[in-house]
Amino acid sequence: MRLSRLFFLSLLLGLAVLPPLHAQTSGSPYSVTVPVTDTSDAQRDQAFATALGQVMTRVAGGQDLRSNPGYAAALSGAGSLVLKFQYQRAATGLVLDVDFSPSSVRRLVAKLGVASAGIKPPVLLLVQGADGRLLDQSALANLATVAAARGTGVVYPAAGAAPDLAKVAAIDPATLATINRQYHTGLVLLGQLHGDSADWTLISGGQAQRWSSQGSAGGALLTDAGNGMVDRLGKQLNVIGATASEGRLWVGGLDSAVDYADLLAILAADPAIQQVTTVAAQNDGVLLDIKSTLPISGLAANLSAGGRLLLQGQPHPGADANLRWLQGH
Repeated sequence: MRLSRLFFLSLLLGLAVLPPLHAQTSGSPYSVTVPVTDTSDAQRDQAFATALGQVMTRVAGGQDLRSNPGYAAALSGAGSLVLKFQYQRAATGLVLDVDFSPSSVRRLVAKLGVASAGIKPPVLLLVQGADGRLLDQSALANLATVAAARGTGVVYPAAGAAPDLAKVAAIDPATLATINRQYHTGLVLLGQLHGDSADWTLISGGQAQRWSSQGSAGGALLTDAGNGMVDRLGKQLNVIGATASEGRLWVGGLDSAVDYADLLAILAADPAIQQVTTVAAQNDGVLLDIKSTLPISGLAANLSAGGRLLLQGQPHPGADANLRWLQGH
């Protein structure tokens, strides 16, 4: 779409203030499975508290809430927020599946004085063992457990349909667009185990962070990877502003009026965004003025990580942050 059509559409749709619309959740951020040793009341109450701690961290966008006044009291009343629970037998022993009331948890987190950046998407785990084969859910249990305890969920590739690892590592837009659509995330952890060492690449919204770990083996190596992954995500995505921020965001790669309308809908549904105004349009991109509870760079990082068909883009004149639309891939 060229300037004339896109700019006309900008004038028609984009100059209006877009009130924040809260996106519906699937319920999964409020569901947790925790291990228990038996079905006693004491074990169940402890499991409820552990599960609620994980869910609150998710709802707070990965922030550590343990030092907030009222946190301990909130955990002690975890049972009152439970919608349903069920015991299950798992490979590791007895576990308890717990579902919490979404509205109750959100109110509780707000009462703790937390400004949320929104629930983070899960991380797609693509971890190869020393033989080059992808590790399955049971083999990655240590990594997933430590990530869940810190408020980060994970997903696994569909059986027999894992993406091309080389293309993921190369940040191929078409491959990342497919991951966005299939797994609803812009977060991918690539791993390659080498006995007592490993190489890791965390891709967030098209940006890669790489590191290596060594000196551990087996489950300890995966536990270290889980902590390293969450630490890096926290530094990038858990950016909370003390006051409302305003900045300009460039979004390129819009091929049609439908793409533009879909982009506006995504922005309107983001709880961190308070107002969007279209400032200009050029070729296949638009320049947007955005008021948000997040600094504009943090907002762009969260949008591109969220599985919304957006990647972080190249610098553009007049923009404080830049994104690239992937719908055309």
